[in-house]
Amino acid sequence: MKRWLIVLVVLLPVFSMAEPVGVIKIVGERPLNQVYGKVHEALEAERFWVVFEADMGSRMERFAEKWGEDYNRNGLDAVKSLVVCNIWWTNQIANADPDLLALCPLHLSLYERDGRTVVLMPRLSVLAEGSPGKEKAVELEKALRAIVEESLGSD
Repeated sequence: MKRWLIVLVVLLPVFSMAEPVGVIKIVGERPLNQVYGKVHEALEAERFWVVFEADMGSRMERFAEKWGEDYNRNGLDAVKSLVVCNIWWTNQIANADPDLLALCPLHLSLYERDGRTVVLMPRLSVLAEGSPGKEKAVELEKALRAIVEESLGSD
């Protein structure tokens, strides 16, 4: 019994670091200002056109005084968002299941903490569960993830 308790105590921090089931978390080892342009360019090179981008960190910073100790409690150094659309993928998703058009356009959230960039995106395979379009959603998820992972690792 003690052994199981020790194992549980040791693994508890690992379980608490896992991302939510509906979110993909990709971590890069460089600051956001060094990778943001690379992510943006890589997405557009694969025809995931950036239709909107926002610097959420600077917008939140405007409320620092108003929010007081509730402002940025996780100590994030930067927060940005990208909304992207690939019309070919939109067509594929619409053909597979028009109800999955709720996935289009897609969004990515990026934040920096301690010099590392984290990219978050919806886990399309979870959102499409039970849909006849799940296979296409999984393909799209893999394609988007590969673009982000490659751009975070490129120099």
